[in-house]
Amino acid sequence: MIFNFRLVSDEVENFKREIQIDASATFLDLKNAICESVGYDKEQMSSFFLCDRNWEKEKEITYEDMDTDADQDVWLMDESVLGDLIEDDGQKLLYVFDYMTERAFFIEMTKMQPGRSLKDPVCTLSLGVAPPELVDLDEFDAKIDTKVAATDLDEDFYGDEGFNEDEFDGQGFDE
Repeated sequence: MIFNFRLVSDEVENFKREIQIDASATFLDLKNAICESVGYDKEQMSSFFLCDRNWEKEKEITYEDMDTDADQDVWLMDESVLGDLIEDDGQKLLYVFDYMTERAFFIEMTKMQPGRSLKDPVCTLSLGVAPPELVDLDEFDAKIDTKVAATDLDEDFYGDEGFNEDEFDGQGFDE
């Protein structure tokens, strides 16, 4: 079975990536495909979070075991198979690529293609420029201070409060 994932960012308008990957691939394979599609370092610490319909984090699949809580199950990317944890069209995930500032891509599994397989992941759509992988922390702190002082979010603020849900349905993009 092949999974189709759509990625969007709350930082950059008109940014979208679509990745096709086999259901038997691991979350590490998906991470690497994402990193290749946006030009990010594959060795940076990151995590996926399976989310509910409201984007609330439920289960973390991490790049490395940080041994934070021995009572909690640890799901590692290289050991976790996509098809074991993703069961339905519409499954929402967050891919946190910058731990210091909690910046992430919003991901939705848009389509399952049963009866097909794919040897290697493929980026099937690449629109827009990805946000920078890492931000200057002084600049980030200054924007946070500005956010706290302001009543409205600055449109340049990293990780503003949301994104346009319509970005997942393809409106405004040539498919």
